[in-house]
Amino acid sequence: MARRCMITGKGVLSGNNVSHANNKTRRRFLPNLQETSVWSDALGRPVRLRVAVNGLRTIEHNGGIDAYLTAVPDTGLSREARLLKRQIKSALAAKSA
Repeated sequence: MARRCMITGKGVLSGNNVSHANNKTRRRFLPNLQETSVWSDALGRPVRLRVAVNGLRTIEHNGGIDAYLTAVPDTGLSREARLLKRQIKSALAAKSA
């Protein structure tokens, strides 16, 4: 499983550990990914996401997963998030019809 946020696209960064003697060794900076479930009002069920904590804050700031996914363009989203966005849009269209 990739270490990448489904919402923000944050992934692994690389850099150096630098000792007091200025010795440099390579290291990895891992994103703070959490496996969580977020309630979708349009689908009427919780949705499981592997998302960074910063992505969770973004979702909550925008008023939930439904509002966030309908407002953001598809280019920055993962494949699973685009699929979820299509399901939410079709559920909202069915509710309004």
